[in-house]
Formats: sequence, structure tokens, C-alpha cells
Amino acid sequence: MLSRGNDRRRFLLSQQQADSTRGTPGRPNSFRCFLVEQIGPEIHSDVAERAIDDLPDGDVLIRVTHSSLNYKDAMAATGHRGIVKSFPHVPGIDAVGFVVESRDPAFRPGDEVIATGREIGVERWGAWSEYLSVPASWVQPVPEGLTAREAMVLGTAGFTAAQCVAALIHHGVDPEQGEVVVTGATGGVGSIAVKLLAKLGYRVAAVSGKESQTEWLLGQGAVRVIPRSQFVDNSARPLLTTAWAGGVDTVGGAALTTMVRGMSQRGCVTACGVVGGAELPLTVYPFILRGVTLAGIDSAWCPDAPRAEIWRRLGQEWKLDGLDEVAGEITLEEVNDVVDAMLAGQTMGRTIVTP
Repeated sequence: MLSRGNDRRRFLLSQQQADSTRGTPGRPNSFRCFLVEQIGPEIHSDVAERAIDDLPDGDVLIRVTHSSLNYKDAMAATGHRGIVKSFPHVPGIDAVGFVVESRDPAFRPGDEVIATGREIGVERWGAWSEYLSVPASWVQPVPEGLTAREAMVLGTAGFTAAQCVAALIHHGVDPEQGEVVVTGATGGVGSIAVKLLAKLGYRVAAVSGKESQTEWLLGQGAVRVIPRSQFVDNSARPLLTTAWAGGVDTVGGAALTTMVRGMSQRGCVTACGVVGGAELPLTVYPFILRGVTLAGIDSAWCPDAPRAEIWRRLGQEWKLDGLDEVAGEITLEEVNDVVDAMLAGQTMGRTIVTP
């Protein structure tokens, strides 16, 4: 693997070669992106070319080498008004690439950086684009121990999964206390949570609606796989038989309710998803009789210090092997098809987008 210094020199050389043909040092005149537009009542999403000056103002201009596909991105690609604040819009909440220009002395042209969360791909044009313009405070170097591609296999999904694991540890969930359950286990957050928990010595019960992927989940580190239909309890009972020392819920709705009601004494449930519903019909009994903790995980606006620490761990003591096993790779032209598959619940693991 090339060193960061070699990567930087190679990028600067490629920029110089490009500059000699276009006549504009560093900054291109136009760029390709995946653009979501509203034309009358209809939403149209496709690859488009825009002028570089159409990018929002930012301290740092990044040449994007890798982005990723998250559920929030899939909703943005359909023009979901809960995600997209104005049109036209460019999705993509994760980015890795090289600095082209910077008004902040902390970054130099050629630096390899990562930017995730905040307003990227939501209030602000995102990373399904050859170029991204953001405030310097949203940018950090690619974590030591991770390649650019590995950082995007993780992306917001891996960052969220790692926050969930950190919350379980913080609230005293120990591997010796029993199984930890993960819902939506074939998804981006769920699959990485399974791998990370297994690496740290936890026995993981993976919940999935894709029963055909049982062997795949066992290969990611789960000790057993529970079909979603057997896991969800739709009864009105305020408490269920204790079954779990901790849990990572990526789904919400009935799955999260079931998990909380079945948690052991002093257990902790981390919640980070809503695809299964936003309602949470619970009583207070799991909290006041069993001391259960329900920990919400917010990735977009995680403060800088814990954000940096989570990324440090992911590149060091929490570094995962076999990340390629949970990731595929697509171009901008292939995005629409994969978005449709994700919204239909037909995708697995992580998808890298290469602008």
C-alpha cells in the first residue's frame, strides 16, 4: 500500500497535468455530479454537469475519490422532503478525497481528507460529485490505519455502528453478560456492528428479514441468526422474558420496542434507525424495573472530540478485517438502480460510490 506522502505527490502531479490542459490552476471549470431536480410535480435524478461556481461556498474544495450509499442518501435521491431542503440537490453524506484548495492553513492541496455528516448531502450539496465544497471544521485527515476506500466502506454507517458499540461499553455491557442483539443485520450499520462486536468478543445474535443470508451473517461474526418474523413481538405485554445484555437497533418501530422489553437487568439498547417506523409504544417498566438504558445515536452532529476518537479507534484497535466482504462499488451512472434496490430492502452491506 502506498504511503500517504506518495498518495499526495501522485495527486498533485495529476492536478498539474490536468491544469496544463485546462488553463485554470487547481480549480476546474465544471464537474459531474448526481443531480436531483424537481420539474413541476416530478422528481428527476440523473448524472449532470454543473459549473464549479454552482458549488456552495466553503473553506475547502475536495476532489472526491470515494463516497458511499446510505439509507438517507437513497431517500435524498428520490427527493424526500424530510431530507432534501431545496432543489436542485446533490446527495452523498460521506466523502473521501484530496484537497484542491483551502482557505484554512490546516489543509494543503493534496492532503487526503474525510468529511461525513453535518449538513453534507442534506442542507448542502453532497459527495455524489467529483467535487465537494465544505467548511474546514467539517474536514479531518483520513484516520491513520485506514485507506481511503476502507474509510468509505465504513463511512457514516461504520461510524454509527462504532458509536453504538461505544455506548454499550460506556453503559457497562460486558461480553460475559450475555448475547447482544443486532437488528437490520444485513444493512450497512447492522453488518458493521456485527463485525465490530464479534471482534471485541461479544456473542452476537443477528436479526434479519433476509433468511437466505444466514450463512453470510455467520461469516461476519454472528453466533446465530434470528428471522425478523420470529424476533418481533407485537403483543401488548410491557415486559418480555429477558434475553439480551445489550442491543443495537438499526430499524426502529416494533423491532426497537421488542428489544427494549426483552432487555436484561441494566441492559442498554442503542437506537439509530427509523426504516421500521418512528413510533415507540412502550411503558416505563423496562426503565424503572430493569434499569434499561435507551441510548440514541446521532451521527450527523456528533461533536468533534468524540468524532475524532471514534475514527481513531476504527483505524487502530477497532480496525476490522475483511471490509471488502461487506462492500460493493458503483459509479454515478449506476446509482439509480441501487437506490431502488435499497429502498426495496434488496441490498446488503455497504456500497461505495466512485464519482
